[in-house]
Amino acid sequence: MRILFSFWEGIKLAFAAIFQNKMRSVLTMFGIVIGILSVTTMSTVIDGIDRAFENSMKMLGTNVVYVEKWPWSFGPSYKWWLYINRPEMKREYADQIQEMSRFASAASASISRGEKVRFADKYIDGVYVSGTTVSYTQTSDVELDEGRFFTDEEDRLLRNVCVIGADIVTSLFQNQYPLGKSIRFGGQDYLVIGVLAKQGNFLGLESFDSQVLIPFNTYEKFFGSRRGVQIAVKFQNEEALAEGQYELEGIMRRIRGLDPLVENNFAINKLEMFEDQYKAMTGAIYGIGIFLTGLSLFVGGIGVMNIMFVSVKERTKEIGIRKAIGAKSWEILIQFLIEAITVCGLGGVIGILLSLLASIAINEIFTAYMDWGTVVQALLITTFTGLAFGFFPARKAATADPISSLRYE
Repeated sequence: MRILFSFWEGIKLAFAAIFQNKMRSVLTMFGIVIGILSVTTMSTVIDGIDRAFENSMKMLGTNVVYVEKWPWSFGPSYKWWLYINRPEMKREYADQIQEMSRFASAASASISRGEKVRFADKYIDGVYVSGTTVSYTQTSDVELDEGRFFTDEEDRLLRNVCVIGADIVTSLFQNQYPLGKSIRFGGQDYLVIGVLAKQGNFLGLESFDSQVLIPFNTYEKFFGSRRGVQIAVKFQNEEALAEGQYELEGIMRRIRGLDPLVENNFAINKLEMFEDQYKAMTGAIYGIGIFLTGLSLFVGGIGVMNIMFVSVKERTKEIGIRKAIGAKSWEILIQFLIEAITVCGLGGVIGILLSLLASIAINEIFTAYMDWGTVVQALLITTFTGLAFGFFPARKAATADPISSLRYE
């Protein structure tokens, strides 16, 4: 019971000391506020990027590999001069892979370019127009909100039909029903037969909702397909993917007619490659962020320790009186530890509130997400900071000689 009473008294004395020296307390909190603001804002941005990345990987499809001319990689070790002379991919590879593979459940070909899309007097720039095969719906996780996808017959007969993303509907049609209307790009009119369900942005940057899908043969007729064809191969599950990726390499070598000693002149790109590079990049960013925020909190903690030593010095006589009337050393220790934790805690709460505002602003232009885990983490950090940097001043107060303290002027 005495322990609970001592804690309650420590809290009251802590708040009394803080309000008695408002300006000093605010200045002491400032370093903690900056540290917590930094660490929580960094965490919200990293969490936001992680969520955007996970959603983006779902957009690309699960258990899918991509056969392309260029491998997915970056950095100084990227040997672009070896890849630039590789032969381009061809649409018929998708059909050949589908026929020859024992593990692949679907294979599609696609190719894209940027276009300005018009409807009546409205237009939207930077739209990705993609020519795809019908099996695109199987190799990607796209879903239709309205209408239908084009058919093999429409692809074979080079029909000018299209499926559009949600942002195209919002920008061009507004309150009008899009199905049955015609949009124009590349000098041709295309009948809207379907609308894709809203997907969001890829990594918080490139919108998957600002795209137009047309039959591959129609695209080839008007734009050509000499460069940039991508083959997507879907597997039923992870076990099929594990086996099928090696089979796929053999199939592609057979299609290309490569001798056993000749290196691959194509790349098989897996989402895991992208994920590994992403984790390495975000790990480096997180490491740098932790160092900088740790340094900020250390400076803030030193400020708290300094002010606590001053507080102990100013209240030496009060400490002597409390000990003289029966206060235990551990009660004095708890009193000053609670004061240090309270100062840090208030700074942490202010930092969290500022970080929440910052994350809302960042999310408008990039991506950020604050969850309760980040808040709890920030509060634990402030508590630890208060304990760590308040311990030595509190210990000094707890071990003070009561006789010398009573004589202190």
